Amino acid sequence: MNTLKLKNTLHLVGKMIQYNFRIIFGGRFIWFLLAAFAFYAFVAIMAVWNGELPDEEFVYDTLLFPAILLIFYPMTFGIQNDLDSGILEILFGIPDYRYKVWLVRLVLVFVLVFLLLIGFAGISYVFLTPVNLFEMTRQLMFPVFFLGGMAFMFSTVIKNGNGTAVVMVILGVFLLIISEAVERTMWNIFMNPFNPPRNMNEVIWEGIALKNRVFLVAGTLVFILYGLFNLQKRERFI
Repeated sequence: MNTLKLKNTLHLVGKMIQYNFRIIFGGRFIWFLLAAFAFYAFVAIMAVWNGELPDEEFVYDTLLFPAILLIFYPMTFGIQNDLDSGILEILFGIPDYRYKVWLVRLVLVFVLVFLLLIGFAGISYVFLTPVNLFEMTRQLMFPVFFLGGMAFMFSTVIKNGNGTAVVMVILGVFLLIISEAVERTMWNIFMNPFNPPRNMNEVIWEGIALKNRVFLVAGTLVFILYGLFNLQKRERFI
């Protein structure tokens, strides 16, 4: 009995992975991937052309915007794609599994973005400057988690991909505007851990950076849990 249950669970997970990859790659994700690479290539080429000496700080800043682009489409349009494809009603008809479907999708998207950023960091290693691929990607994933979780939450509230995209763009601009005011605090979502202030003790900066990462992880968990809670309200989506 346990073997049969495990087999059915693995079969279900396999089907969910197959479906979600089809949703991710069947939409406009490829265009966001190309835009992310084009932006990265343009900034990197212009920096080298202007004689800048790339370092870890530069690579992080260069990869941050492409990382946000990669997480933007799957999180903002996930619910909309389910609705457009007619799969949303089916998911709500399976009470024991619908949360697992979206939870698997979140994991798949984050893993996909992580692997893509490893590739981007590898390109930086070859053409710009030697960097620790895992450490660079790990640090980039903190704002990716936070903004991705936020986009997922708003998608469950707004229930429309275009509306969610508009809200996220507005919030992104607002966060960029205030980022300078909170640049040296733990509240800076776009904090570059490879760029410590010159007049600040290194130990103090490491403490601030650690608190910042804890804040981003905590925020991510709150966004995702609230989004999953919203998915309990079937009548709001159907």
